Amino acid sequence: MENLKIDKTEVIELNIALKEPISISLGTVHLAENIIIKIHADNGLVGIGEASPEINIVGETQSAEFEIAKLLAAGLKGKDPLAIEDRLRDLDRTIQGNYTIKSAFDMALYDLLAKKASLPLYQLLGGGNTREIYTDMTVYLGSPERMAEQALEYKKAGFPTIKVKLGTSEEEDIERIRAIRAAIGNEIPLRIDANQGWDTVTAIKILKALAPFNIDHCEEPIPHWNNTDLRRVRDNSPIPIMADESVFDHRDAFRLASMGACDYFNIKFAKSGGIHNAIKINAIAEAAGIKTQVGCMSESRYALTALSHFVAAKNNVIYFDIDSSLSHAEDPVTGGIQYKGKGKWELPQVPGIGGDFDPEFLEKMKKTII
Repeated sequence: MENLKIDKTEVIELNIALKEPISISLGTVHLAENIIIKIHADNGLVGIGEASPEINIVGETQSAEFEIAKLLAAGLKGKDPLAIEDRLRDLDRTIQGNYTIKSAFDMALYDLLAKKASLPLYQLLGGGNTREIYTDMTVYLGSPERMAEQALEYKKAGFPTIKVKLGTSEEEDIERIRAIRAAIGNEIPLRIDANQGWDTVTAIKILKALAPFNIDHCEEPIPHWNNTDLRRVRDNSPIPIMADESVFDHRDAFRLASMGACDYFNIKFAKSGGIHNAIKINAIAEAAGIKTQVGCMSESRYALTALSHFVAAKNNVIYFDIDSSLSHAEDPVTGGIQYKGKGKWELPQVPGIGGDFDPEFLEKMKKTII
């Protein structure tokens, strides 16, 4: 059996323009500022990963991740890339936390392993490419009129579900949903996300007021640390509650499931540290009878491809929020999932994750090799 070693790692900044700034209750994003990790094995195989930090959620920035990635890459050099659990333990021993940049290393290691096995990632994870993957599309914070216009655009584009960002005041948020429903009718399900913007009492009042508006679920209604009151909100809400910022890793998932604090988990690689912990979160959810959603930050189509492989392998994932690249003004990805319209993504059937980045696009990006 061939014994592989990590020969070198490329760390590359990835800056992608947005069609327009996107706002949530935690702040506004003007540019997708991500990091690419390319792990080169000594047999020529290359595993590719992408991290998308959102400072107000994960506490990481692109510039900080670039420097931390150098430390992480140095700690992996010369080691076996196929021993993923050992390599991820090496990352944790190098620095605590920093889940988002670790998710890019995790993704690259899984990509390399799947390429070595000559399998698409979904097959390596035990799945088949049989699921149809339809993403929702997100309406970001703005005036009720502007949000209603965007929702109508997405309805006309054929998206089966629309996600709506809320989290300011009771009056404003209720008016936003009323305006959207007036514009698009009541047939298309809505999903709402307060991004921790409400207190407990306000959350319960708003959720009760929005009950007639055909809403699938509400993500993270109150501050992420307040798990006890999240259970209180769930107990008093006519709308199911989804934990997002309050569930980073499998330990968070176990605590929330034990408390009965939510109906669903939202799994994001950028929060979990990547695929390895995402598998654990989903397993805990499944054991507790909790269904899951996959979500994204500002990832390119490449990281969304990895996310779609996870969906193809895990039937407990029933909601798909895989829309970040649809808000980008440019697409630096080659290969990968293909958008077929009306919210539908199609997975490639090639070894590994099945994508890469346009070398010409990356020529203008900051880069180092460890």
